[in-house]
Amino acid sequence: MTIGIEPVEGGCVISPQGRLTVVSTPELRQAVAARIEAGDRLIVVDLSGTTFVDSSGLGALVSCLKSARQAGGDLRLVAPTEQVSMVLRLTNLDRILQPRASVEEALHD
Repeated sequence: MTIGIEPVEGGCVISPQGRLTVVSTPELRQAVAARIEAGDRLIVVDLSGTTFVDSSGLGALVSCLKSARQAGGDLRLVAPTEQVSMVLRLTNLDRILQPRASVEEALHD
């Protein structure tokens, strides 16, 4: 998995590419923690390139949301693929993480 990070006003867009599993979640957690520590308050996670997510990936997303909110910010998901959307729906995490359709929507929500 690779993770792209793009700064935007007030935060950043993090784009994990590939499979978000127990092997790759530490990298995502570290990227989010570094951006929060750098002062970003809005973390947008673009899931359009994430082909698969397992329970540890879901746990990492929830943990990153909690970290962002504890720092006075927010984490917003964007454009999950069909597999990721299905897992979010099955676990009811779509109600908590509330995926948006686009980065622009997440930034101006």
